[in-house]
Amino acid sequence: MFLTATDLSRRLASRTLFSGVAFHVDDGERIALIGPNGGGKSTLLRMLAGVEEPDEGRITAARGVRRVLVPQQDLLPLESTPRTCTAGAAIESASVHGDLHEAETLGALILSKLGFDESMMDTPISRLSGGWRKRLSIACGLARADGTPELLLLDEPTNHLDVAGIEWLEALLGRGVGDLRAGACVFISHDRAFIAAVATRVVELNTAFAGGSLTVDGDYREFVRRRGETLDAQARAQSTLANEVRRDDVWLARGAQARRTKAKFRIEDSAARRSELAAITGRNAAASAGGPGVDFTASGRRTRRLVQATGIAKRFGDRTLFRDLDLELVPGARLGLLGPNGAGKTTLIRVLSGELAPDEGSIRFADPPPRIVTLRQNRHELPPTTLLRDAISPGGEVVHFRDRTLHIKAWARIFLFRDEQLLQPISTLSGGEHARAFMARMMLEPADVLILDEPTNDLDIPTLEVLEESIESFPGAVVLVTHDRAMLERVATTIVVLGAADGSTAVVTDLTQALASLRRLEQTAAGRDSQTQAPGAASSAPTAPTAPTAPGRSSALPAPPVASGASPPSVAPPPRRTGRTLSFNEQRELDGMEAAITAAQEAVAKAERRVSDPAVVRDHAALARACEELEAAQSRERALFDRWQELETKRSG
Repeated sequence: MFLTATDLSRRLASRTLFSGVAFHVDDGERIALIGPNGGGKSTLLRMLAGVEEPDEGRITAARGVRRVLVPQQDLLPLESTPRTCTAGAAIESASVHGDLHEAETLGALILSKLGFDESMMDTPISRLSGGWRKRLSIACGLARADGTPELLLLDEPTNHLDVAGIEWLEALLGRGVGDLRAGACVFISHDRAFIAAVATRVVELNTAFAGGSLTVDGDYREFVRRRGETLDAQARAQSTLANEVRRDDVWLARGAQARRTKAKFRIEDSAARRSELAAITGRNAAASAGGPGVDFTASGRRTRRLVQATGIAKRFGDRTLFRDLDLELVPGARLGLLGPNGAGKTTLIRVLSGELAPDEGSIRFADPPPRIVTLRQNRHELPPTTLLRDAISPGGEVVHFRDRTLHIKAWARIFLFRDEQLLQPISTLSGGEHARAFMARMMLEPADVLILDEPTNDLDIPTLEVLEESIESFPGAVVLVTHDRAMLERVATTIVVLGAADGSTAVVTDLTQALASLRRLEQTAAGRDSQTQAPGAASSAPTAPTAPTAPGRSSALPAPPVASGASPPSVAPPPRRTGRTLSFNEQRELDGMEAAITAAQEAVAKAERRVSDPAVVRDHAALARACEELEAAQSRERALFDRWQELETKRSG
């Protein structure tokens, strides 16, 4: 056992964040730590890392266990470079013995295994995207422990990562990347698909449960089932205790003579039941609080066509972000944008909102122009000294929402803020509370079009579910930029996939097709990189290994890009054209390629299920064999896709 913690408590001013929490971490475990925003998850993670001490309780780590904490907000010096940052971290590791040259070598090696090429290693950090900064933060953490910490602690590691980055992180935590791996991992996340793919145990830090937390061994699906059973049992227990207390009241109302003997003991038992009832009532009240009351306000206009984009294109320098794109935003449309970091998603929403003009094509807005309200990814428009009351209600003490007039305290409570927080600066809020404050401000603006740029960052799971319901019920149009696969799958009616080198886009109707298109982009990019090298030469830009598909995610053949308005793309190889450049054997091979790829994908899915099996995870030898089988199956799948592309290219001339 790497670490044990007992009876942990932490108070913040007059408020108790958590109390009586017990925690343990064993070798090979991947523990998801979830819970309401502001409930103390980051504080608990810092305690497990040894950075903070609990007010009460004790944490004991096994001798020699190296604990590495990667915080939610990176503290990287923007003027520095990845190479110097990882070298500075590696100098702390035991293997380099304080030698700067060895530290630089170790840091560069870890960077290369995490996908950084030589040019990126020397790029100023200020020029890196949020996703690459997150990778760099993880690289620095690994460098402090020679690449193999016994315990890796990650706070919201998927924030700012695109889908490819999230899948890479799933691979790192699941089976390691090369020889980089952690003995065990505790991570805070509200990305449900990520938790489902990685976690072997889920712990919810929440006052809704006895002891301040609920621990469930198994995957996220098992956690949801067990959580529901626990809350149902608590509700039944409250009802039973309430009936017993009512009977006690009747008995106590009788005179002393009527109560006869053993009165003292029964009175003591009654007091204990009342105390237990009060505690369980408080827990059930906390459980029923759920998420905030997110409810976006529509402007009420009846215009059918709000925004129409025809043949739009946008370039950045000599790079085409997107081209020949046709889109139409109408009431009820929910458009998802998906692609690697830097693919142009934020640029596209700025074009659709009228902030930027397209380089080609046209944007037409309804008359009068639609009201567009945007929740931006970077929520730092307000000065950090702004009080919460001014952030959520710029109009003063009274809030006018729909047909209601609310006092600011009532408005704050809808978003789960306490009255005393209104006079606190927003810099004191947690990441999730900060996001809720922006939503409270945003909801006061009537809108025809909602643009949500990475709205899920920092939000807890109950808030995410409420947000999804609000998006589905919003009568106007919604443009959603997110890497939260669970949210995209639930709410998006159309998904645009960006990131192709030539600026082409795929417009598809479900997440399975979108993810298939993303994988096709990655394979095309990998093939293009290999073609630029001399035969037999080693790549100077290592590619992060392909991560296994999350359990429950269907594997499908890549969907070819199609224009908006066309029939939904088929998740299958493109139609074959009659060609004369293939030999008889090659044509026969191509004819059987679809069946071969389908069989290979089934083998990958089977291997992924075995790797995720809790019984296999607990057996190190079985897990090693399962990982080898998975790598072999994925290698077979990639080889078939490469061969398919080779034959199609040859046939088309």
